[in-house]
Parts: sequence; C-alpha cells; structure tokens
Amino acid sequence: MPLHFELVTPERLVRNEDVYMVVVPGTEGDFGVLEGHAPVMSTIRDGALSVYRTEKGEPETIAIEGGFAEVSAAGLTVLAERTA
Repeated sequence: MPLHFELVTPERLVRNEDVYMVVVPGTEGDFGVLEGHAPVMSTIRDGALSVYRTEKGEPETIAIEGGFAEVSAAGLTVLAERTA
C-alpha cells in the first residue's frame, strides 16, 4: 500500500502523490515514513527529503529549509519554509 505524501511551502503545493517511503531530516535525526507509520509530529532541519517511489528504486532528493512534518492516518505532510 502506498504512502500519501504532500510537500507544501507558504507559496504553493509542491508535491501531492503516493510514494513508497520518505526519509525526513528531523531536528532529532532523520526518520523514514512508510504507510501505516504511527502518528507523529516533528520539526525539521535544513536538509533534503529522500523520496522513494518504489521499494527498490533510487531516491529523489528535494532540498528543504525548516518547517514541520506530520504523519497521520492520511499520510505524511511536510510544511517546509522553502524548497531549493
């Protein structure tokens, strides 16, 4: 089952798609999110999201600066201050 992933900045919705996994640069350390992850909210540091479209695929990296990540039953939402 895919993970629903949204990446949002104050200016626009950057991504809205189903993926296999996303690795988020949390302020307490990087964490991976798969479908069915426990609900959590975290601040994020400047870094890069690694987006895996498939289980064995190579990740796409998206540079981000600050913000928050929320994992809920609906999926993963990343509210970034900006993307590069």
